[in-house]
Amino acid sequence: MKKKVFITGSAGFIGFHLSKYLLDKRINVHGYDSMNNYYDVKLKKSRLGLLKKYNNFTFTRNKLENADSLKKSILKFKPDYIIHLAAQAGVRYSIQKPRVYLTSNIEGTYNIIEFAKIAKVKHLIIASSSSVYGANKKIPFKEIDKTDTQLSIYAATKKSTESIAHSYSNIWNVPITMLRFFTVYGPWGRPDMALFKFTKGILNKKRIDIYNKGKMYRDFTYIDDIVKGIFLLINKPPNHKQKGKFKKDTLSPIAPFRILNIGNTKKVYLLNFIKTLEKELKIKAIRNYMPMQKGDVKQTLSDTNLLKKITGYNPKTKYQDGIKKFLDWYLEYYKKLKQ
Repeated sequence: MKKKVFITGSAGFIGFHLSKYLLDKRINVHGYDSMNNYYDVKLKKSRLGLLKKYNNFTFTRNKLENADSLKKSILKFKPDYIIHLAAQAGVRYSIQKPRVYLTSNIEGTYNIIEFAKIAKVKHLIIASSSSVYGANKKIPFKEIDKTDTQLSIYAATKKSTESIAHSYSNIWNVPITMLRFFTVYGPWGRPDMALFKFTKGILNKKRIDIYNKGKMYRDFTYIDDIVKGIFLLINKPPNHKQKGKFKKDTLSPIAPFRILNIGNTKKVYLLNFIKTLEKELKIKAIRNYMPMQKGDVKQTLSDTNLLKKITGYNPKTKYQDGIKKFLDWYLEYYKKLKQ
């Protein structure tokens, strides 16, 4: 694999971990991030500070919607690969601020695809989401399942980017992989996600909101498993003309385009997740059972056979181990902030 990877959202949760992983392998990384205030900017600055210690890391601060800045950054760096992880995240926030998602997720992703085409990258990897499966009831979710029933604006924007990416791949022959992530968690995670919110609430003896009265489950996927999966895919672009073992590694018969699930393939019931957290913290949560949140889904579970076929890899971290690692980081990080 060549040495130059352009990563959007490099100060974000997944982008930070992936950037660090590649930097440790002496791969040149250029990060691009708006550093917006959707959640605590101090956390983003802490992540970015660690990346800036590497000599093989460079960085641009700007929005995806700023086409001039994005184009200049990509063409100057001349990446061999682009991994597009930046997006306006959060299912619930998309109900309050839908227009933000249209500009950041759709317009921003369009810009990335356009400039990847101009830069003639060998492989463009774009973050999608398990939320595109929406109201699907057939479990586990497979990449070939219909995805016409998104339940949130966030999910709809992710589905839109999949369609735009396929059309570009078809017209311009750009090799593109869309990755549907399943509930990623771990150290340096986002404060708006369940594990982070539950941990903060339990430690501060505050009520934690549990939606649908806890009657839901998720395919929780540990961050290191996500990063390993992405790394193994970087130099394996889709090729719809392949024969033999990888003949069907793309869902498109006419374009070098594929969609892949990355998940842990295990049902984790929300109440069991909370019990494990209570056990590790040795504190009982004050539970506030709530009705189902608008835009949310009751269940997610991935089928990752296609990922395994292409890379030989399947995520495998047990959620109990992942929670321990998250708590080790959380307690140390916030202890230092108080000093």
